[in-house]
Amino acid sequence: MLRARRNRGLSTVVLVLALLLTGCGDSNTYVEPPPPQVTVATPVMQEVTRHLEFTGTTAAFAHAEVPARVTGVLESMHFTPGTRVEQGDLLFVIDPRQYEAELQAAEAELAASRADETLARTELARARHLYKESAGPESDIVKWQGQLGTARAAILLAEARIKTAELNIEYTQVAAPINGRVGREQVDLGNLVGNGEATLLTEITRYDPMYVYFNINELTLLRVLEVYKKKVQREDIDTSSVYLHEAKMPVYMGLANEEGYPHEGILEFAESAVDTGTGTMELRGIFENRGQPPALLPGLFARVRVPLDTRADMLLVTERAMAQDQGGAYLLVVNSENRVERHSIKAGQKIDGLLVIEEGLEKGDRVVVEGVQRARPGSVVSPEAVDMASLTTSARRQAATAAEAAARSGNGSAAQAQQSGEQQ
Repeated sequence: MLRARRNRGLSTVVLVLALLLTGCGDSNTYVEPPPPQVTVATPVMQEVTRHLEFTGTTAAFAHAEVPARVTGVLESMHFTPGTRVEQGDLLFVIDPRQYEAELQAAEAELAASRADETLARTELARARHLYKESAGPESDIVKWQGQLGTARAAILLAEARIKTAELNIEYTQVAAPINGRVGREQVDLGNLVGNGEATLLTEITRYDPMYVYFNINELTLLRVLEVYKKKVQREDIDTSSVYLHEAKMPVYMGLANEEGYPHEGILEFAESAVDTGTGTMELRGIFENRGQPPALLPGLFARVRVPLDTRADMLLVTERAMAQDQGGAYLLVVNSENRVERHSIKAGQKIDGLLVIEEGLEKGDRVVVEGVQRARPGSVVSPEAVDMASLTTSARRQAATAAEAAARSGNGSAAQAQQSGEQQ
């Protein structure tokens, strides 16, 4: 009886322990977490123009200082500082009375010299006649020949003085030497100018077109020359008679506050040699600048881009997808088994927020563009595909603008509805 009771108790304990062990086993079973979600996109394939990028400085097409070329009192001013003037427009007047008097004196000297010439010519003819008739000495002929030469020289001198006086009178009317924007007056009216030096009165700057100067290093220059040679050979241009800038290579420029390179011009000038001190050559682009007010001013910092060549079927991915470590630049790519792979790449230029991938990527590769932090090489992920073209800077900007417009429209509709409800 006692033994049977003990057996029943032992069976109960075993059953309880079995139930407890079974419950603990169920609660500690490992459940694998779902794979992290990432966004992937296949590269964009397009024709890409390879560019060279430089920094430069804008410079005026023409700049002229307007000096006082004669001495005198500044009498009047005939322009508004900061406005546009045309070549030949009157700017200043210097008191001309002194030079008008000098012109009158020179004209009087000319008249007197011509009278002396007439007298000498008449007396010379008379002396020759008398000498032939043996009625006068030969010395009279010599005398009047000398007088005639002196009179003719005096005439030339008087004529020169007249020209000088007329020129000085012309210089008292200070005109614009070029078209452009005139600066402020450097001398106030009533001051003596041109006294021993060419006093600066004002300056004129021509803004259209506008130059941009930049420097190219020797290695890059050699690359450009190779492309240039191919261009002139392809277009059947006589290379013996043209130089680099005569190929009319396009040049693009952007200012410090501008995105991209919105200004288009051409390569207009190149120095004749590389500077051995710096190892660079100076180039110059020329750009239209007809806006009012002009978009370009002299002395501005400029970003310059020159197209080098064009390559077809290049792969581009968003710059946000690229990462870098000690091994260099790389992309994370999801393979057919949804497993992440690390692809070392060689990146090229940036175009509208997309990077040109020179090496390390294939056409159909699914590149991780969002959720890079959650993707680890070798791990499995849950990819969601998007179009790479939607990740360009311009596409993102358009999307943001559309979202903002929709939000404004929604807020406006809500406000109207609320106002209508209050009126009711």
